[in-house]
Amino acid sequence: MPGVGPKRAGVLNKELKLFTFNDLIHYYPYKYIDRTKFYNISEIHANMPYIQVKGVIRMFETIGHGAKQRLSARFYDNTGSIELLWFRGIKWQKENLSTNKEYIVFGKPSEFGGKISVVHPEMESTKEKTLQSSGLFVGYYNTTESMKKKYLNSKAINKIQLTMVAMARGKIKETLPDKLIAKLKLMPLEHALTNIHKPENTHELQKATFRLKFEELFFIQLKILALKNNRQQKFKGFRFEKVGYNFNTFYNDFLPFELTGAQKKVIREIRRDVNRPLQMNRLLQGDVGSGKTLVALMAMLIAIDNGYQACLMAPTEILAQQHFQGISKFLSGMNLNIGLLTGSTKTGERKKIHEELQSGKMQIIIGTHALIEDTVIFSKLGLVVIDEQHRFGVAQRAKLWKKNDLIPPHILVMTATPIPRTLAMTVYGDLDVSVIDELPPGRKPIQTMHFFENRRTQVNNFIKQQIEKGAQVYIVFPLITESEKMDLKNLEEGYRQLSETFPDYEISMVHGKMKPTIKENAMQAFKRGETQIMVATTVIEVGVDVPNASVMIIESAERFGLSQLHQLRGRVGRGAKQSYCVLMSSYKISTESRKRLNTMVRTNDGFEIAEADMKLRGPGDLEGTQQSGIGFDLKIANLGKDGEILQLARNEANDILDDDPFLQKQENQLLLKNLLSSKDTSFDWSSIS
Repeated sequence: MPGVGPKRAGVLNKELKLFTFNDLIHYYPYKYIDRTKFYNISEIHANMPYIQVKGVIRMFETIGHGAKQRLSARFYDNTGSIELLWFRGIKWQKENLSTNKEYIVFGKPSEFGGKISVVHPEMESTKEKTLQSSGLFVGYYNTTESMKKKYLNSKAINKIQLTMVAMARGKIKETLPDKLIAKLKLMPLEHALTNIHKPENTHELQKATFRLKFEELFFIQLKILALKNNRQQKFKGFRFEKVGYNFNTFYNDFLPFELTGAQKKVIREIRRDVNRPLQMNRLLQGDVGSGKTLVALMAMLIAIDNGYQACLMAPTEILAQQHFQGISKFLSGMNLNIGLLTGSTKTGERKKIHEELQSGKMQIIIGTHALIEDTVIFSKLGLVVIDEQHRFGVAQRAKLWKKNDLIPPHILVMTATPIPRTLAMTVYGDLDVSVIDELPPGRKPIQTMHFFENRRTQVNNFIKQQIEKGAQVYIVFPLITESEKMDLKNLEEGYRQLSETFPDYEISMVHGKMKPTIKENAMQAFKRGETQIMVATTVIEVGVDVPNASVMIIESAERFGLSQLHQLRGRVGRGAKQSYCVLMSSYKISTESRKRLNTMVRTNDGFEIAEADMKLRGPGDLEGTQQSGIGFDLKIANLGKDGEILQLARNEANDILDDDPFLQKQENQLLLKNLLSSKDTSFDWSSIS
């Protein structure tokens, strides 16, 4: 390509992963600047974002010495003059710019000492017929620091893209069927790619953006739904035809409280799934404390009633033990054999569990990664429940899959991390999704408040009052890897201050750097009510269930992400008494932090919080996307903002596959070809939930 030598090509390979013309043309601008308008110098003021003027330089002046040297030029049109300033590249500017020659100046105006100036303007001679940016909407491209050092800034990329667009004319083949293009009145692909880099006007730019976003999301949805179809054809499942003795006995005699409407709805969905000879792959979403485990337990009882075993895999020992205790309590008196297998299970106990699983004597096993080991062999594994799925890599989950020879077990994945609808349709698009969206009866919504540092005394008084009423309190400090040493200091300092402030109360401290036994003892002491205050880092985010802990104070709350704040808040509100979450922050916080904290105060709805989180952070950071195994990398669409286009793309993909499940019809050959050539992960992860 003209303008890209071996050196530049190397930089584009390394920094932007651009290797081919195709990669380059799909590297899109992140914003546009209108360069169709020219101003008179007399109209310019310092609050304008960018300006473009035509005129001439009348004089140059070099001011200052050494590192403080700058070049100043006086630039005139027939309405007045402004100053142009350069602090870098002075020698080059002097050699390449001349007085009394007409230039187009483009830049951001600023005011100093009552005078308007433009620092480091872009200069273009009106005489030279270069690839002039003026007179267009100009695309701005993301670049990195090391690119800028090699003179590959946004302007240089723009120039390369304009060359690319000219070269590509007549060589870009359509990727969508004519029928679909006509139905949705989409702009043709070549036209869209030209307009995204070199827009004729705003209307054309909007149409080009829509076309490219739709296409990107459409192929992701087509791929996910085709995989789902394929899996349903290929993988048979065990059919659980009856709801028998165990399920009915538990439901009628042992259920401690009435199920919520949402729980009943989800159990019906699961029953419908497992009653077909196809493997179930269902994602169960519900906020902390919404009763997901009870639903999973009832699904396990259906498996047992049909002569199968069930297992539940949790990401940490604490969580596995908690599930084990909770489920054992639910089922006490029902004569079922339940086991717990974690890294710290003693050898003798482990041997016994292995034997009972292999003989079929043990019906339910709960555990951590230990369940994946090859030594764990089941007699008839019918249902696998995976808790907090994003903490397991896809390959780890695959091992549970293979515990059966021919027919894989049914899969139920649970998560308390609410996933925005758009992300769920993309990352978990091949799973059926169930949502528990109501709290069990008797639970009161948690009250959330935000205070600045200067209200510390008031907050301490509030803590005292609550402990006097018999409540227990969590106080959480951030522990971020980058500033770990400082954070641990702050935690220990906080612990000391609290011991001085509350001399009459017992305080325990927990953080991830402690020995597991010490940490466990501190948590258990808090659980038994021996300590009133637990000072901790986010290690308490998943796991500890203390119904009596009804107050959560989060220190430096501005340093936490929204979903993390929501997860932490979910640790309280487990009992019937009113619970509180207090967010403490310093005065100096960014607008984004303020938005996060306001969202927390405004709503308890995990899904609303997840949507807000995605709008603030973008989808790439949300947990689970990296390990989802669906290798998609969005170049233009934004899951936070393009929910409607995504829904449209999914509906269209669904309609096409309903009519032609394997894309065998002539009109769909183009889609099949593009699906097969799309960059894909080498392993077909889709067949594991």
